[in-house]
Amino acid sequence: MFDSITGSIRNSINKIRHKDDAAALKKAITELKKSLLKADVHHKTSKELITEVELETKRNGIGQDSFVNALKQELNKILSTEGNQGFVFSNTPPTTILMTGLQGSGKTTTTGKLASYLKTRKKKVLVAACDLQRLAAVEQLKQIAQQVEVDIYFDDNEKNPVVIAKNAQEKAKKELYDVLLIDTAGRLAIDEELMNQLADVKSAVNPDEIFYVADSLTGHDATKTAITFKEKIGIDGVVLSKYDGDTKGGVALSIAHQVGVPLRFIGTGEKMPDLEVFIPDRIVSRLLGLGDIEGLAEKTSAVIDEKKAKEVTKKIKKGEFNFNDFLEQLAMMSKLGSMKSIIGMIPGLSQMAGPIKDMDFENSDEIKRIKAMISSMTPKEREQPSLINPSRKRRIAKGSGLTDVQVNKILKQFKNASKMAKKLSSKGGMKGLSNMLSQMQGPGGQMPGGMPKIPR
Repeated sequence: MFDSITGSIRNSINKIRHKDDAAALKKAITELKKSLLKADVHHKTSKELITEVELETKRNGIGQDSFVNALKQELNKILSTEGNQGFVFSNTPPTTILMTGLQGSGKTTTTGKLASYLKTRKKKVLVAACDLQRLAAVEQLKQIAQQVEVDIYFDDNEKNPVVIAKNAQEKAKKELYDVLLIDTAGRLAIDEELMNQLADVKSAVNPDEIFYVADSLTGHDATKTAITFKEKIGIDGVVLSKYDGDTKGGVALSIAHQVGVPLRFIGTGEKMPDLEVFIPDRIVSRLLGLGDIEGLAEKTSAVIDEKKAKEVTKKIKKGEFNFNDFLEQLAMMSKLGSMKSIIGMIPGLSQMAGPIKDMDFENSDEIKRIKAMISSMTPKEREQPSLINPSRKRRIAKGSGLTDVQVNKILKQFKNASKMAKKLSSKGGMKGLSNMLSQMQGPGGQMPGGMPKIPR
């Protein structure tokens, strides 16, 4: 997600090889300036960051460590602004959030993603379909609500979004919902009619917070429109959508700094779980290639059943992991969202993941073949893969539409993976993996892919 900017920052850090090398610092600053502007970071944000990093580095003595520390400090300062982080619940439920944004910004999809995020945290969520401006907006929200398994309030006979919003809030209060997300209308451009309608809805439901959904693909325009919404209607946070498709990515660095409103969430992929909380110090860690273990732990703990995980661990240790366990684990992993968003949280992997980042836990051809093969097995074969002999393999191949070669290959991969998992779960197994990774680290503190060990 931050690959381009992280790579550019790494290049600027690598310009400084020795202490007290003023010429190297100048080269690093020039490289950083070019990188930020190329990444579409706002020119005012870039100027302030570069000036402060140079001054701070000189103040603490020129060197790679002081340059990195200055970068961390200034990036944190730029990404932080007064206001809440993540999702903040009201003391008196339901917490009512007004979702606003221009048409095409991904507002309705983001409403669904936010509902999905809250549902994984055991919250009772109601979404309200108040976008009566765009054709099929209500139908889209209905489908999303069904997909993420949350309730929706809509009224096909009502033409006034204010009435729908008020009725939805009454339902949310009466039926003890934790959160009410109100999807409002957007337009292709900001106009007086849109702002008046939003003001009326705001006045009617008195939301706890107003989120503005900004399309990161629009670059600096996302910042400009966010500022206008803040001035006209008032916003408490920005949600940056479609960030996975933004190859430049600089808007995330400048939007909070320029708008003066905290960036609360980032859309990191097309799937419903692909929404991340934006916490400045964690994002800075990822920008510097240090990953985000804390964020990864939160993400996984929200969707992974701890009891089942322990049961699977016991099976792995005994070498009893089977195809039913595999399907369960696959279902859990799919709830984490795209592999691309997960890889970026693991220190050292963002630059060396390659095709792993594009892995799809649900729709890849390999996963589809495996699922087809498992579907053609008997319950006993799924539970005890060792039962599968040549005649059973032929039957499974025929039933799944695969060749004998494909079935043999998948079964072999599964067997090897089970052995490796058992070995790693044994005493000293992870130590062996750690030793292997340390041996992979080349001379000069370089990780695979030329990634430097960046001091904390």
